Amino acid sequence: MSVPAIKLKQIPKVKVGTNPKGLSEVKLLPLLITIIVGVALWMITPPAGLDVQAWHLFAIFVATIVGLVSKPMPMGSVAILALTATVLTQTLTIDQALTGFQNSTIWLIVIAFFISRGFIKTGLGSRVAYMFVKMFGKKTLGLSYSLLVSDLLLSPAMPSNTARAGGIILPIIRSLSETFGSRVGDGTERKVGAFLTKVAFQGDMITSAMFLTAMAANPLAAQITHDLTGKTISWMGWATAAIVPGLISLILIPYVIYKLYPPEIKETPEAPAMAAKKLKEMGSLKKQEWYMIGVFLLILALWIFGTSLNINATTTAFIGLGVLLLTQVLSWNDIKKEEGAWDTLVWFAVLVMMATFLNELGMIPWFSETMKGAVSGMSWIWALVILSVVYFYSHYFFASSTAHVSAMYAAFLTVVIAAGAPPLVSALILAFFSNLFGCMTHYGCGPAPVFFGSGYVTQNKWWSLGFLISIIHIIVWIGVGGVWWKVLGLW
Repeated sequence: MSVPAIKLKQIPKVKVGTNPKGLSEVKLLPLLITIIVGVALWMITPPAGLDVQAWHLFAIFVATIVGLVSKPMPMGSVAILALTATVLTQTLTIDQALTGFQNSTIWLIVIAFFISRGFIKTGLGSRVAYMFVKMFGKKTLGLSYSLLVSDLLLSPAMPSNTARAGGIILPIIRSLSETFGSRVGDGTERKVGAFLTKVAFQGDMITSAMFLTAMAANPLAAQITHDLTGKTISWMGWATAAIVPGLISLILIPYVIYKLYPPEIKETPEAPAMAAKKLKEMGSLKKQEWYMIGVFLLILALWIFGTSLNINATTTAFIGLGVLLLTQVLSWNDIKKEEGAWDTLVWFAVLVMMATFLNELGMIPWFSETMKGAVSGMSWIWALVILSVVYFYSHYFFASSTAHVSAMYAAFLTVVIAAGAPPLVSALILAFFSNLFGCMTHYGCGPAPVFFGSGYVTQNKWWSLGFLISIIHIIVWIGVGGVWWKVLGLW
């Protein structure tokens, strides 16, 4: 059976200074609420022991988080307004306010966005996925695992989990589903499409947690950890800590979904043939794909072994991008058009800047000392477990992993450490949960609305399965993960 080609609609050209369909980027009510929150906090007398400058920066920071959650404007716009406010109110100087743009961790994730564009542009990402479908796709369960392995292999160099899963994996799922007569709206969703959609989405949450460069907010968590504790979470350190619980989750979750939400079609003998047909259409590996493979292996090797050569992770990313530009896998126009990267640069720089100065001005140390009394007498293990679970399920109130990390990661990490928990283990658990908690709702992270919007899974089923999977994640990552981290000597 032939599979209809999936074509992306051409984006209409828009004149400079205009907005498609005349839609305004500014929502007045959320913007007004954001400003009121900031002004109200600003007017409050700082608590005893806290400097006025620190309190004023905290007021701007809280207003920024409210803006990121309520979305009166795009994230980058909210960040620019926040930066401007810190300078106009003389809370910080312009030089201090711009220090976030000098942060090497920010540039690591920005460059990784550019590198990930190479996987999409060359078609290498799709080729990898089709290769695994061809090898392991004879049964529906095996087919789902093949998609997860593809996601896993791509995730170290693709920090946009939305682009990775939604741009590469989801179109393949749509093709496979339609091949087996599983379409949206005609009652055939459960044949195979619903199962593959749910597994691929849940798998993306796991792979996002397994590498520092697999999700845009991961470096933000690592940076906050360094600012608060002085502990550095390296690329290899993150991957090593995540590998065991991550692989267990990747093996377990598809099987759980298979049992609780089984596909009607259990055998998929046509899938390998369809993948083979797609690979044949793509032809042999092209020169630029070979270049892309070489760059991927190079940066992966340097991220793992680069510290012994005095090459840090950000330098490695620049090396990879430089090679892609020299070999013309990417052009400068490709770099200019990568909106996600430039958007990340702006909001990430502003958030890191504010988090850094909140610490330097004494806000975080003050909060830590204040919370010590609240957790005194409690075992650090129970404090870590309870607060981590609260942090996980508070994501029901967030529509962005980045906003959640920005709003709550530092506070929760501070309280857990105040209870006596090991700083590095505490930071890692919260960082891993900052990806895994996206499993629960259809709005909680970038890939969620993309996959849910395909229409294969109902909202009730999405939420109920998501909640059950969240329990599995907590058990696996705290239980098995805790034992693994003990073996690694992290606590």
